[in-house]
Amino acid sequence: MRIIAAIFIALLPAVALAACSGRHAAADDADAMTAPDASFDVARLDEPEYPDASCRVEIDSPPLLPAIHVQFDASIQWDSNPPSSGPHFPIWAAYQAYTSPVPRGYYVHDLEHGAIVFLYNCPDAGGCPDVVAALQKASDSIPDDPLCTAAGEGVRVRTVITPDPLIDVPVAAAAWGWVYKAQCADLPTLEAFAQQHYGRGPEELCSNGTTEF
Repeated sequence: MRIIAAIFIALLPAVALAACSGRHAAADDADAMTAPDASFDVARLDEPEYPDASCRVEIDSPPLLPAIHVQFDASIQWDSNPPSSGPHFPIWAAYQAYTSPVPRGYYVHDLEHGAIVFLYNCPDAGGCPDVVAALQKASDSIPDDPLCTAAGEGVRVRTVITPDPLIDVPVAAAAWGWVYKAQCADLPTLEAFAQQHYGRGPEELCSNGTTEF
């Protein structure tokens, strides 16, 4: 896997690599351990919010953790479930839907690039097609991203849809510094969360990621 990752990094567009690695070049310095600037985002919450919905929905903005790169075999501790900021792998996941879980170290890097990551935990052996369809609709509700279309890599918006057996609710979503958790796939609040927090990461990149985990 590490050999594949190294080849992938070498093939990424030079501008994407420069922007991403430039931010983390001082990851071992004391200054790199400070929390990222939150000025890019909307007002933070003092306590969770519970919007009107068809089921219990909780939206929160956990404290921002330092955005540093770690090794692929690193054990990472985050301050929210799902994670919404903090250490992550040097490569991010391709912007698409997955049927197998994307490791968290990859999708947290997507969040840093301003992506919305939609998550579900399905206990049924047959899957949760209705939930996945709702998450896809929430992704589809985000307007075309000119940063992505200009990249010419076939990406319309920066979103990832993936199962995550570690979340403690059936449905969740994350943006950089923000967490959405729900007991069902409530489409209106999912769409509102995605549209409000899309494209608000500290690194605005739309170069596509990897599917090799």
